[in-house]
Amino acid sequence: MARLWLSGGWLVLLALAAIFAPLIAPHDPLAQDLFLEKLPPFWMEGAEPGYYLGTDSLGRDVLSRLIYGARVALIVAVLAGGSAAILGSVLGLLAGYLGGWTDRAVGRLIDIWMSFPPVLFAILLVAVLGTGLSSVIIAIAVIDWTRFARVVRAETMAQSRMDYVASATVVGRSPLGTLWHEVVPNVLPTILVLLSLEMGITVIVEAILSFVNLSVSSDDPTWGGMIAEGRTQIHFALWILVAPMVALFLTVLAFSQFGEGLKDRLDPAAS
Repeated sequence: MARLWLSGGWLVLLALAAIFAPLIAPHDPLAQDLFLEKLPPFWMEGAEPGYYLGTDSLGRDVLSRLIYGARVALIVAVLAGGSAAILGSVLGLLAGYLGGWTDRAVGRLIDIWMSFPPVLFAILLVAVLGTGLSSVIIAIAVIDWTRFARVVRAETMAQSRMDYVASATVVGRSPLGTLWHEVVPNVLPTILVLLSLEMGITVIVEAILSFVNLSVSSDDPTWGGMIAEGRTQIHFALWILVAPMVALFLTVLAFSQFGEGLKDRLDPAAS
């Protein structure tokens, strides 16, 4: 229960910071001032008031860029993770409940899709679609639906053998009606746990793509882009690299622990 509240608290705090970024960020994340380049954070000697996490090599405020970078990370997490969840869950539900040729077709499609290395496949798709946030979201959703399809298919097959499904069939409910009203509510907790874990994965993938300059514009603040810049300044201004890495680590960890907490909370066997 503790990790559910702790991880959820961090995600809520991050979401609020992203939503109210114009009000919270102390500076314009794109404003450059070479007279203020590589200022250290507030706890180090030589810090400048108002620049709490220091500045980068172009004099841009690290904290402001970190806050605005959270917007990109959470937008990708929600939209890409949600799209992958919807697509994969629908195919998994149909394959697991209907069986037969539907199950075989979905199974072959999953096998083919999973034969491609995910990150390389994402880079290829973004390169074909063109850089931009929408391309990143589409690429992640197109690749990661298989995570949901496999697990939801197996869970649906298990639920379909339960007595309540047979009872619904006996009373005359249609196959799709039984699937929607009886099976889906019992599979939904599994989907929610997977979605939480998937959101953490999407944050990592977006950071990788922005690291190689295949996400949003290189001028826009993203955690991956900040890490790429900080890597070149590691010997002169370590904080440029550390700040986005810490934010990325805590966010991915929070999504992971939130998913595990949901699993413990929603799984009757774990109670």
